[in-house]
Amino acid sequence: MHTPASDSSPIARLETVSKYFGIGSTTVPALDRVSLGIRRGEFTAIMGPSGSGKSTLMHIMAGLDSPTEGRAWLGDTDITNLGDTELTLLRRRRIGFVFQSFNLVPTLDVRGNVLLPFQLDGRAPTPDESAWIDLLLTSLGLRDRLGHRPHQLSGGQQQRVAIARALGTRPDLVFADEPTGNLDSRTGREVLALLATAAREYGQSIAMVTHDPIAASSADRVIFLADGRIVDDRARSSAEDISRFMLSMERAA
Repeated sequence: MHTPASDSSPIARLETVSKYFGIGSTTVPALDRVSLGIRRGEFTAIMGPSGSGKSTLMHIMAGLDSPTEGRAWLGDTDITNLGDTELTLLRRRRIGFVFQSFNLVPTLDVRGNVLLPFQLDGRAPTPDESAWIDLLLTSLGLRDRLGHRPHQLSGGQQQRVAIARALGTRPDLVFADEPTGNLDSRTGREVLALLATAAREYGQSIAMVTHDPIAASSADRVIFLADGRIVDDRARSSAEDISRFMLSMERAA
């Protein structure tokens, strides 16, 4: 088992980041002077109504977008002004992604999809990485599905493949964007339990963007955004408390 890192420094952070869309009088702030650190080995949920800045926050932290103002770091690396080639390598080697649409390659079987990040990086897994991937495939219940292609899998199985692919390279940080959005309730609960286990038992840092209070209640920490600003940052909370706070945010809007 991999134990969480004891280092208390954040695995990713933003410092007074703002992001504006549009020009002139039509400028809209998607993020407004946000400062945030994602802690190592922690499962963090990022919540807020539509248009609150959740996706923009994730995209900037993942190096998929750049801030208009402020700075962004992944570990000790300032990614704010990195070029496209450097950012591509950084995302490939240090960040994992789990999307609600799964984003599996239809022509590859389960093993091929899980190994795709290594193939894109032009290398094979090391023996240690191969052992880790085997452990993931076993713990995710995919051992008897390795030769199956995505269309031969259920939605829950496809999402498990996406999780194995995201965790396979042992990235610094995994971003999960509405990972249960296309799943039924039971399968969604299983996926959330897997993400929580990855953080708790394997020390994986996970940031999940969601609008679902039940999904967010699985996280160690819940961050609420409204109008591009952080309005609350709390420890693990019940789905009822999260729903209550979300409702109060909407009433105040």
